[in-house]
Amino acid sequence: MLRKLCLQILFCHVLTLFAGLADNSLFAADTVSQRNVIRAMRRASEFYRDKLAVQGGYVYYYSLDLQERWGEGKAGPDQVWVQPPGTPTVGMAYLKAYQATGDQYYLDAATDAALALVYGQLKSGGWTNSIDFNPRSKLTADYRNGQGSGRDNSTLDDGISQSAIQLLIRVDQAHQLKNQKIHEAAMIALNALLKAQYPVGAFPQVWTGPVENIPGKAASFPDYDWRTEGRVKNYWDCYTLNDGLAGYVSTALMEAYEIYQDERYRQAVLKLGDFLIQAQLPDPQPGWAQQYSFEMQPIWARKFEPPAVTGGETQDVIETLMNIYRFSGDRKYLEPIPRALAYLNRSHLPDGQLARYYELRTNRPLYMERNGKNYSLTYDDSDLPRHYGWKIKSQWAGLQREYKAIESGQPKPVFQPGSRELTLQAQIILNALDDQARWISTSTGERLVGQPKFPVNSRYIASEVFSRNLETLSSYLQALKEK
Repeated sequence: MLRKLCLQILFCHVLTLFAGLADNSLFAADTVSQRNVIRAMRRASEFYRDKLAVQGGYVYYYSLDLQERWGEGKAGPDQVWVQPPGTPTVGMAYLKAYQATGDQYYLDAATDAALALVYGQLKSGGWTNSIDFNPRSKLTADYRNGQGSGRDNSTLDDGISQSAIQLLIRVDQAHQLKNQKIHEAAMIALNALLKAQYPVGAFPQVWTGPVENIPGKAASFPDYDWRTEGRVKNYWDCYTLNDGLAGYVSTALMEAYEIYQDERYRQAVLKLGDFLIQAQLPDPQPGWAQQYSFEMQPIWARKFEPPAVTGGETQDVIETLMNIYRFSGDRKYLEPIPRALAYLNRSHLPDGQLARYYELRTNRPLYMERNGKNYSLTYDDSDLPRHYGWKIKSQWAGLQREYKAIESGQPKPVFQPGSRELTLQAQIILNALDDQARWISTSTGERLVGQPKFPVNSRYIASEVFSRNLETLSSYLQALKEK
């Protein structure tokens, strides 16, 4: 959620560089006609759906000749990705286009994406990161439809099952709950998610069935040498906040409650909020960790993920608690926030970023150095492994503004480009669409979601770019309607 907001803000910062060109005919508002936008959206979507979809699903990246496909690494010919920005991301963009245009084509495309997820739903009710439609492939999992084999590990890592649920329930809503396959899969997924919630309100990273009834405790620091002790082999079964889990899960449950009005979903959100209050670590570090033991102490996950207070999870939890407050009206969910914001503010690195990890008790930024397959802890950030984000963008200022808005009784600040800026965005997107109806990206050597790291100046097609552009053009059409 925070990552998506960062991308939106960065995109709009780039657009403001073009503001001085607003009088140029290239950016004149009358060139961004409703007709041109609708035509471009349909052309781009037909290319994406007709040329790139596999059984309605998508991966992250495609080579221009369409001979290579990538998710997290190279994708098999019958494989699609659930993890964002894969199938659910593209499906949600189609849904937004349907809402903006009323064109049945987009609902059909979103429905195809939802049915791809139905095919790959696991027997445990959720999803793993990808789906393979070839029953003989070694890349299948234990699908509910019996067409696969392998593990039955439903995961909440990186928003995988949450994003699948969100697409299913939104498509279910668009069909007025009348598409039997999609409605049934949505109900199975939501029931499985509820059963995966611990009684204390926490969720594991992975589940295969209902979780144990474990008594709750307040968070504390380990009373042993966490550097060498306390590793949990199956850390994924423990209480998890890693990679925005709290924000993703709470959003999915709130949307489910909005659509189905089932009180169980509301109660699950409140229980998650109660857990987040309990999971706040004590002074001098009133933030949150990635993983907790059942004793409510930070624990190791992977060998380069130590027990620590984490900048990213702390930001996600603050945002989630504010959302739960707005959902519930209960001010207890705001109580942890002032201390956490003050902690984040005093934890900024000299360049204004936040460290992913802060050492327990000392709050020193904590990193890893790599020697082959081994890792060791260090305070030195001069030679960090490149496969992992050791520093993250601070969202402190925005979170502080949002909290002050709550305290003053103002509505939640929502980033909405003004009409002039939205017109600029739409024109830039239209100009970028090539004669084959593609939005082509060029690598600058940056680390891309899921890898691989494309060579500098290599060109590719990205689901994230397609989805973002389609959603922006849909927003432009909505803005025209509201004039």
